[in-house]
Amino acid sequence: MAQHPQTIFHETTLPSPSLLQSRREIFHAVGVKAQLAQLRKTGRYTCFDLKWQPGVYDDLSRWPCPPPVYWDSDVAKWIEGACYLLLDRYDAEVDAAVRAIVDMMRSAQGDDGYLNLYFTVIEPEKRWSNLRDQHELYNAGHLVEAALAHSKYYKNDLLLEPIIRYVKLIRSVFGPEEGRRHGYPGHPETELALLRLHAVTGNQDAYELGRYFIEERGNPTGQHGQHYYDWEAEERGDSPWKRPNSYVHAYDHFYNQSHKPILEQDTVEGHAVRAILWDNMVDRKMYLTGGIGAMLNWEGFGIDYFLPQGTDDGGCYNETCASIGVMMLAERLLHLDLDSRYADVMELCLYNTVMGAMGLDGRSFTYVNQLASSEKDNDRRESWFETSCCPPNLMRLFGSIGGYLWDYGSPAADEVFVNVHLYTTAEVSFETGGGAKVSFAQLSDWPQDGKVSFQIKAPSTLKTTIRLRWPSWSPDYKITPSTAEEFECVGGYIVIPSSYTSKHSEFTVDFDGFAPRQVYPHPYTNQHVVALARGPVVYCVEDTDNPWEKDHFRDTGLARHGEIQERSRSMPMPLGSGDQAEKQCHYIELQAKGWTRKHEKGSDTRGRGRGQKSIRQAYAAEKEADNEEAVTLVFLPYYLRANRGGRGMMRVGLLRE
Repeated sequence: MAQHPQTIFHETTLPSPSLLQSRREIFHAVGVKAQLAQLRKTGRYTCFDLKWQPGVYDDLSRWPCPPPVYWDSDVAKWIEGACYLLLDRYDAEVDAAVRAIVDMMRSAQGDDGYLNLYFTVIEPEKRWSNLRDQHELYNAGHLVEAALAHSKYYKNDLLLEPIIRYVKLIRSVFGPEEGRRHGYPGHPETELALLRLHAVTGNQDAYELGRYFIEERGNPTGQHGQHYYDWEAEERGDSPWKRPNSYVHAYDHFYNQSHKPILEQDTVEGHAVRAILWDNMVDRKMYLTGGIGAMLNWEGFGIDYFLPQGTDDGGCYNETCASIGVMMLAERLLHLDLDSRYADVMELCLYNTVMGAMGLDGRSFTYVNQLASSEKDNDRRESWFETSCCPPNLMRLFGSIGGYLWDYGSPAADEVFVNVHLYTTAEVSFETGGGAKVSFAQLSDWPQDGKVSFQIKAPSTLKTTIRLRWPSWSPDYKITPSTAEEFECVGGYIVIPSSYTSKHSEFTVDFDGFAPRQVYPHPYTNQHVVALARGPVVYCVEDTDNPWEKDHFRDTGLARHGEIQERSRSMPMPLGSGDQAEKQCHYIELQAKGWTRKHEKGSDTRGRGRGQKSIRQAYAAEKEADNEEAVTLVFLPYYLRANRGGRGMMRVGLLRE
């Protein structure tokens, strides 16, 4: 059975210093309690006391998803992330908060096993009436994952037992049997949670329900000869012309990937967190930061190669949760097909969109991750959101990040393997099926540097094979101690065989590719821009380092040729008082030659108003070399943007010559 990162992460330790561990430290020091404070402030934490919250529950004007509809999931994700962090380090305040909310959940459960805030307190008569929009089953999925994390840390079933009762109830309502509803979650999540529940507990209801939801999705004649969502809309009495703003058309099933059965779908459509089709997504609909979802209106995908950088260019959404979902999907695919293309994308998302979604203070976040700011959408962070899925999702990801670094096992009594997907400083310890103890460690300053040292501790009787991902952006590598035998590369993984590891329990791999490089979007995007990257990290410019900028770098270009200089820098991490106040985030700054266009006062050489220049005049102005002023551009990693104040001006892709 394939391992899940949420199940095995505790076998990995991440000693300081490393970039990944510094992010975990932010959650330990500030993040977990800052999010708890927001849950309390907004009423989410106490929602399971089932008391009416005036001023919150009264306003159901945001149809079809008034915010309390998914509060259960916000709380559940916080519980899950908190339990992961507690496994790493005990905190009395966090422990007490988890215990209290679990007690509330147990008391909130109905006699029949039902457990949901909205459809118990606000609209109890509408239970199971709108699976398409109202997150009822989605919430249940996150409750399942919270229960698994809680059981793992507390070694009891105080949350798991009521959640299994809830799953039993859901199974009695949904399924292929005559007389049951043939529906499935509008927002997928429950499926993976149910299959994880089955993997841990063997619960058959969870397996049958998870499989049914997957196989039934998109059935055009599932309920009385109709698509289930069409049938339930008619049952609600919805007008056939009434549609949520996120739907292009009424009865539009692309948004939730139910327009066809899953096995018949060949392109990613709709809501970006919800879509799963890899090649179409990565090759045609993914930003170079690992972000997905160009369209604000439905928080999701546009047409192929429609990848504008920001609002002024026509869009760019890139929800944080969407890139977390890509990481989770990549990790699963690696168990089916050990191919570095999945791990490359997982790393791309991690070190750009995902890592950049939380500020260095641990209290501020981004929901949207555009590649360029604008007057309408400055590059800034918020302490919380009305739809607050992203902050606790980040916490549970970084809480379990050790499970994403590698997978490992013992296919035979005398064999052991470790497949390394992500590089950092970390150590994993596990036992083989025969009881032999194995320890495997890596030491690296990744992603600042490409040198990674490894150490194996295992009985000499074990044949140990190590597979190391060779990043697609790395042109070459060197392994020391050297050997006469050539290492095979299979699926983008360098295979270090037992014939080598038996002689060298310690070895080092040095990957090339950490010199700054220029990267370009696909020509079909029709964007004549260039960006800088170094290793897996994408860079951007901010007005904080380039204070002369006044228009969001829209008229700033990067010289095609010229030296790109590196400089070691650090940025304070304002985590609070005491020792935490002294922590710094170290990074590599880049400096390069560039240019910016000068404009006449009151004109716009792009031909977009202000001075109302004609297209002919605008084109002529852009072609004039003496209209350009040379500048030195300062770049910082995209994941560090919006941490130092400034005027909120930022851009990744600059004009190219």
